[in-house]
Amino acid sequence: MHTLSRTALLAVLAAFAAGAVAGNPPAAPAAGISLAQARAIALKAAPGKIVKEEREQEDGSLRYSFDIRQDGRIHEIGVDVATGKIVEDKFEDPANRD
Repeated sequence: MHTLSRTALLAVLAAFAAGAVAGNPPAAPAAGISLAQARAIALKAAPGKIVKEEREQEDGSLRYSFDIRQDGRIHEIGVDVATGKIVEDKFEDPANRD
């Protein structure tokens, strides 16, 4: 059993090293803000009722996107997952809602 564990460990290390050599660095551990934190940031910037929320890849970064209803209009707020900074703040055109 001890030999099997050592063999398995060596196999994992070899695979890790092969990925790094091939130019594929290991994935960084997940970090950043939670959906609840992003929701609070978005509502502070645009008080109202969230009618749609999603986590999406946009322009090479992960973001939380919120559509917030304010006085009959939709205010779209994007919050960067890694930093918590607002990366989008605009009102949607009612004719072009997605």
